Amino acid sequence: MSATEKTQPRLLTPEELGLVVKIHRELRQWSQEQLGELSGLSTRTIQRVEGGKPSDLDTRRALARAFDLEDIDAFNKPYVIPSEDELKAAKEEFDRENITLPVLPLSTGKELASLVELASMDLSTPAFELSREADERFAELIDHFRDYRDCADCYSQRDKFAIYDELQEHIDALKVLEVSLRYAIRKMIVKGAIPEAKPVPVKVLYVIAFPLGKEPTEIATPRSMPLGW
Repeated sequence: MSATEKTQPRLLTPEELGLVVKIHRELRQWSQEQLGELSGLSTRTIQRVEGGKPSDLDTRRALARAFDLEDIDAFNKPYVIPSEDELKAAKEEFDRENITLPVLPLSTGKELASLVELASMDLSTPAFELSREADERFAELIDHFRDYRDCADCYSQRDKFAIYDELQEHIDALKVLEVSLRYAIRKMIVKGAIPEAKPVPVKVLYVIAFPLGKEPTEIATPRSMPLGW
């Protein structure tokens, strides 16, 4: 295929449709039985679709309705399926604009406090939509460790145990709410607004909330981004 030739739209194969349906279902954390109930289809039909078996128009419409897609014929229409060259080019562009960081489990308040002391700033966010209670707990955790970072030097080693316990309380509460925390450390160079100012090397702490049991081993983040202290 030439560099200027574009991939033409086509219908998904049964195997491709099965993968798309499975991804939609797992993103919502539904079982095959739940998807069957919501779509009005049998669990056996869901298994056949996800297994790459052929399905009819009404089945695909029922699945689109269950996923609350705006177009109920989304699974019946042609898709543009990228070629290997297009996928390679897209990956190269992604790698130019992003870096991949390994993420590790964050399970103790003492560990979090130690990480906060090492970092000059943080980028903390949930990776999925939290419940109101979990969202508030996560926000409290962030506020708490940011307050600690601002005055960590003022604490004696003995006094820090109280901080460890307070951070641990938030971590444990989030786990009860099915929220798991992961962290990463990234070294960056921060340039000031004044051109002649010397760039400053910093360590950035990422604290990210994931669904319990669905934690990744790495994340992608933009190479260049605005940061707040």
